[in-house]
Amino acid sequence: MRNTRKQLTKLTGIFILALFSLNFGSCQQNTGKGGKLSVDEFEQKLSKTNAPQLIDVRSAEEFMGGHLKNAVNININDGEFETKAAALNKKEPLFVYCLSGGRSANAASWFRKNGFETVYEMPGMLAWNSAGKEVVSGQGEAPAKKGLSIDEYQKQVTSDKYVLVDFNAVWCKPCKVIGPMLDKVAESKKDKLILIKIDADENADLLQQKQIDGIPYLELYKDGKLIWQHKGMIDEPTFLAETKL
Repeated sequence: MRNTRKQLTKLTGIFILALFSLNFGSCQQNTGKGGKLSVDEFEQKLSKTNAPQLIDVRSAEEFMGGHLKNAVNININDGEFETKAAALNKKEPLFVYCLSGGRSANAASWFRKNGFETVYEMPGMLAWNSAGKEVVSGQGEAPAKKGLSIDEYQKQVTSDKYVLVDFNAVWCKPCKVIGPMLDKVAESKKDKLILIKIDADENADLLQQKQIDGIPYLELYKDGKLIWQHKGMIDEPTFLAETKL
């Protein structure tokens, strides 16, 4: 009996030590190689890094409409992206972001595959704006387009019919996937449903006020009241089941 207890105690100790080592190693790996951070973590890490390489991988137009202070614009969809990106210091920490995380994830993957040692990502400008963080506009350019005000938006969603709002962007792949499905549903139910599409880039202030931190993002209204909302991909059967349209 005593030997059995000793063996169990020994095995328990080994298990705890192994678990601690695993967790410690995992934390060390995440810290050393960067990774995905929350908006607050990204801001803190950025502020504590000496001369950080902060890269905005959106389009030039998006960048000029508002970006993080001291960010450099290298558009991931530009043919010269790899040439420009290769000129960065692979040894120093790299911070990348886009609007909602998709393009920056692709950029971060490229950076890591090409020898950049520490690459940090954040959810994107939508989440940054939603958190009320500092944003600067491009110099020497026209001011960012304001888009709809919250009052104008409320007027548009007030109707005796159902009003479905699709927040999207031209570069957003998931938005392009669900877009045709929404068009199809709207056409088949046009007697009771109105579909409104809102470009996230053209309505940055509205998204910030509504605290929308990712797209695609859908809202369904009836008589001006929000009755359903969803962020991310969704298929037609699930959409119809959840909205009961």
